[in-house]
Amino acid sequence: MAERPALRDHIEAAILTAAADVLAVRGTASMAEIAAAAGIGRATLYRYFANREALLSGLTEAAARDLVARIDDADLDSVPVPTALARLTRGFLTAGSKYGALLQPETHLPEKDAGLKQRLSEPVRGLIGRGAGAGALRTDLSVDTLFEMYTGLLEKGLLMVLRGDTGVEQASAAVLAIFLDGARAAGNGGTP
Repeated sequence: MAERPALRDHIEAAILTAAADVLAVRGTASMAEIAAAAGIGRATLYRYFANREALLSGLTEAAARDLVARIDDADLDSVPVPTALARLTRGFLTAGSKYGALLQPETHLPEKDAGLKQRLSEPVRGLIGRGAGAGALRTDLSVDTLFEMYTGLLEKGLLMVLRGDTGVEQASAAVLAIFLDGARAAGNGGTP
């Protein structure tokens, strides 16, 4: 009896979610560990993903699609830059384990979807450029430098959430505060 497409999609999504959770927290896991986390046997896992590379490819594609959807849902162009940054930060951190899985060295965006990486970074770079142009963000640093700093803060904030050190809202507030205002104590206008 053939598996119904909806059931197959549901099982595949559950496998990818379990793989994302395990990889984001531990950094690496065997196929057996991923199958156990998904609550299925290894044979079932291999029926859906023939090998580790196929699983990682499926995971990165699903995670990237989720992040692109969150960027689209944030409607970045309709609000002031600080609000847009807050929406974007919360969206990325809420994506949680799927985004965290993309940070692991063993995962990568598939070459066939090279445009996906661009779809993830372009709106962020555009928002930062808009912020610099409108005077909401500093202009003494390039958009590329601000982008790298912002995404670095996002990655560290996500790791804190994944380790259970803080919640999404707290991490989001910290990322925004440090990116927008720096780490200098309020009222301390002295030079470093």
